[in-house]
Amino acid sequence: MFERRTVLRAAMVTPVVLSPIALAACSGDEGGGDNPGGGQGQAPEPPKAVLTAEPAVDAKDAPVAKPVTVKVTEGTLTEVKVTNAEGKVLEGALNPEKTVWTSSEQLGYGKSYTYAAKAAGSDGKPVELTGKFDTVKPAKVIRATLNPGDDAEVGVGMPISVKFEAAVGDRKAAQAALEVKTSKEVEGAWAWLSDRQVDWRPKEYWPAGTQVEVSAKLYGVDLGKGVYAKSDVTTKFKIGRNQVVKVHTPDHVMKVYRDGSEHASYPCSNGKDADPNLNTPNGTLIVMTKEPTSIFDNARYGYTNVKKKWCCRISNHGEFIHENEENRGNIGKANTSHGCINLLETDAKAYFDSALIGDPVEITGSKANMPTTSDVMDWLLDWKTWQSKSAL
Repeated sequence: MFERRTVLRAAMVTPVVLSPIALAACSGDEGGGDNPGGGQGQAPEPPKAVLTAEPAVDAKDAPVAKPVTVKVTEGTLTEVKVTNAEGKVLEGALNPEKTVWTSSEQLGYGKSYTYAAKAAGSDGKPVELTGKFDTVKPAKVIRATLNPGDDAEVGVGMPISVKFEAAVGDRKAAQAALEVKTSKEVEGAWAWLSDRQVDWRPKEYWPAGTQVEVSAKLYGVDLGKGVYAKSDVTTKFKIGRNQVVKVHTPDHVMKVYRDGSEHASYPCSNGKDADPNLNTPNGTLIVMTKEPTSIFDNARYGYTNVKKKWCCRISNHGEFIHENEENRGNIGKANTSHGCINLLETDAKAYFDSALIGDPVEITGSKANMPTTSDVMDWLLDWKTWQSKSAL
């Protein structure tokens, strides 16, 4: 009786872990913990290590832009494999402590992936994690483009433009994925010019020599109604020297300014003053393309297949700066073109050689204003209006 009372009192003091002496006493009196009939057996303690994964096992519509992670607590990872349906192992690496594995390869849309991970617990017991997860399956995948392209040198009026091949329903989500970094402090903002285009422009012209980096981390972003981008897009470009063209149409002169000082002056003939439909319209435009030769057609005004040299497009409304020797008699004297800025061939070549895509062209003095219907209308909007077109 005395020995039995000692066992009961020991159990009351240490209900979870019994000392070897107490266990021996129990064994002597009750027949031992291994005795099936004794009822005193103790279940083995579970491993201390715990394996977890993100996305979780059995996850559906998992995001593709976030890395896959496998983590262990109270242990170290000994093996991690994440395999796609074709058997290809996803690339990734362990942290120095071997407690976290992180993928370094993008997940695909609408794909299944299988986990096979093992870890050794701090208690010496192994643990495993297995299972599958599925990534989001888009209703539609669209392409996005970014301009200017890599390594371009552009003028101080050049906007940054992101264009989508289909309408963007969630503009906030799309715009939140866009980032602009500049080597010099520049105030600027994004503005949606249509449901397929968002542009960034500075409040004032870019500082000359600014280095610009743009990232559009659109992959994996729901652009609305299950539409996703095909990939991220990025670019790095440089702002060139400060050159601005100014044309006051009644003066029949095109002046070129560098860093605020007059650099060159060319006689010109602009759009016909009497007909607003043929004016060279007022507004701040930019050089959009440079074409050594271009073909002009306008059957409404009686000309087709007219070839001109040293052509700089300044709008999608139809205006160019170009050579027009056929109009030599009016250049510098009268406005007789159908909206373009006509120069003598020598002057047109000199200006063409000096121009960069993105150089501003400021036009004043006309009866008509440039309509804001083009996809390049960035400088036709005042700053307050521009800011109002941001989605954020």
